Amino acid sequence: MTRILGIDVGGTFTDFVSYDSKTQELEVWKTSSTPDDPSDGILNGMAQKLSEQVEYMRFGTTVATNAILERKGSTVAFVTTQGFKDVPFIQRGKRKSHYDITWIKSKPLVKRRDCYEIDERITPREGVYKPLNEAQARTVAKSINSDPGIEAIAICLLCSYVFPEHERRLKAIFEEECPTKPVSISYELLPKWKEHERSSTTIADAYIKPIVSQNLLRLQDRLNEAGDIKKVAVIKSNGGETTLEGARQYPIHLSLSGPTGGVIGAKYIAGLSGVGNLVTLDMGGTSTDVSTIVGARESFTTSYEIEFGVPIQIPMLDIRTMGAGGGSIAWIDKGGMLRVGPQSAGAQPGPACYSRGGQEPTVTDANVVLGRINPSNFLGGTMSLDVDAAKNAIKSVADQIEVSIDEAAIGIVQIANNNMVGALRMVLTERGLDPRDFTLLAFGGAGPVHITDVMHSASIPSGIVPNFPGQFSAFGFIMTDARVDLERTAPMTSKAFNAEHASRVLSDLVTEAKQSLSTQGYQENIEIYRSLEMRYFGQNHELEVAVEFDSFDEQTILDVWKQFHSVHKTRYNFDIPGETIELISIKVTAVSLTPKPNLLEIEKSTGTVISEGTRLVRYDSGHIETPIYSRELLKAGDSFNGPAIIEEGASVTIIRPEYEVKIDLYGNILIGEIATK
Repeated sequence: MTRILGIDVGGTFTDFVSYDSKTQELEVWKTSSTPDDPSDGILNGMAQKLSEQVEYMRFGTTVATNAILERKGSTVAFVTTQGFKDVPFIQRGKRKSHYDITWIKSKPLVKRRDCYEIDERITPREGVYKPLNEAQARTVAKSINSDPGIEAIAICLLCSYVFPEHERRLKAIFEEECPTKPVSISYELLPKWKEHERSSTTIADAYIKPIVSQNLLRLQDRLNEAGDIKKVAVIKSNGGETTLEGARQYPIHLSLSGPTGGVIGAKYIAGLSGVGNLVTLDMGGTSTDVSTIVGARESFTTSYEIEFGVPIQIPMLDIRTMGAGGGSIAWIDKGGMLRVGPQSAGAQPGPACYSRGGQEPTVTDANVVLGRINPSNFLGGTMSLDVDAAKNAIKSVADQIEVSIDEAAIGIVQIANNNMVGALRMVLTERGLDPRDFTLLAFGGAGPVHITDVMHSASIPSGIVPNFPGQFSAFGFIMTDARVDLERTAPMTSKAFNAEHASRVLSDLVTEAKQSLSTQGYQENIEIYRSLEMRYFGQNHELEVAVEFDSFDEQTILDVWKQFHSVHKTRYNFDIPGETIELISIKVTAVSLTPKPNLLEIEKSTGTVISEGTRLVRYDSGHIETPIYSRELLKAGDSFNGPAIIEEGASVTIIRPEYEVKIDLYGNILIGEIATK
């Protein structure tokens, strides 16, 4: 293998990381994203730097994410069991705000007029209560096929998670009668109980399938024409890669594709630096993503909602996203209060300082006004920023609240910081994790600009800015593996446990996971991980318990109950010995390990680091003449105290006066509090 290419297609920029296995060198660059056709941005960026064949290309895409969030997907026909077509509309009984009488329930991704019922019924214990009415199914299929407005079909039958044959037969019928309309079935996506979550996930998959397929096929055709790529992989929401065909088959697994690269890269940095607990801050032009690495392992979840009450339950890295990016727009609300985001200037027109027609004040404009970003050295000098345009944009809100431009700018930055601290609290303190036990890893083009401000406000004692923070998610993509996560509901209790059935489900999942990897071309270096979702009888939420055996026997069953008590006590600080335990679902993960780059150590320091000059920068306490350092010139072992500015091609790191910096063997910036006597 000679060259691996990682590509992160973001809302504002498309980032590239290229690794040459012969020289062990990394090359990074970025280009503007092209939202109308993401393949343009990818091909434009590749043309900038690449002059030889790429062995392996991995990329994360926002096509699925944007289609869902912007509700620009396809028109879906929903097919379900007789009497259950209102499940997506009834949703759950909970409310987003208990006392807001104006609150309106979120709409599902399907219209009720496009919902159809089939006469059939499965019992929760794998019994056929009523056979599938195939004649009725064909009539429904022909009706859907004759409707030119319907573009995709979602099938979710009652209790199909224990007996999938009716869904599989329906899929065959609909593919025969509706050959141009893709079909999604719940058993292949989420064979798990709870009808609303299962139907919502299946509908979402069908909703984005045509648009994702078209985009990936167009990209594949253009790459084939270029002839420079041997193998192309797409990054899934679980941080693993899949083939283009696999992505087209189950596009819902791309719903959080883009941000996963940063978490995978963070896991690598955790292992490299020996830091067990990391919390990530990925601040780009449009949004900020936060996640955790606990005990050197990434966090996963299946609890994700497009909007309140519209869930997508697929295995994904536990990443929380908020509208706080460099392009987030500052505005004045009806009460006269300064607000920031979630609206964004995006890639076009972008912040006012970009001189692309944007006039609204953004976080980037505020940082330019405060002297934190060098307008003549943005993106390594390839793009000049208009300071006057930034000041005029900030003045538009400063005048409304009767403060100076500088005061408005520092207020915008502080509000953006507070928004990010709130997101960090969601993944730390709300889960019982102490921020003082974590290191903040900041990346994205804007993350390093805010790292010490956020550390200070969130009481996080140490921080890391990795190499190439502006392209760090793309770096994570070249470090990822192929991964398949499967889950199946198998409800039983400790008082009535069917070891034979549980063993069969576990074995089937392992076989299916290996087969899934094999069909995608991954057959070597496969690792299998098994776990159980369990709870005390009567509880409403499950805990995941990892297991290392292949089948259930008398001893392993006893060990499982003991292990659950222990996990419950760790999470909630109590357990209930002797209480009945419910096994809800069995989960299997198969990982095919892929080759990883070997990063080189940088040159070691031979003396005191010298700044390249100073610049007047505004901090909370006022203006301070701040030394400026070029990251390219820093050596391993270099150290200095803040205040400081560290400039590089795609980002800039701001060090507050209370913090000190040290460069590690691989060039990562390590930040800590200055010790006080």
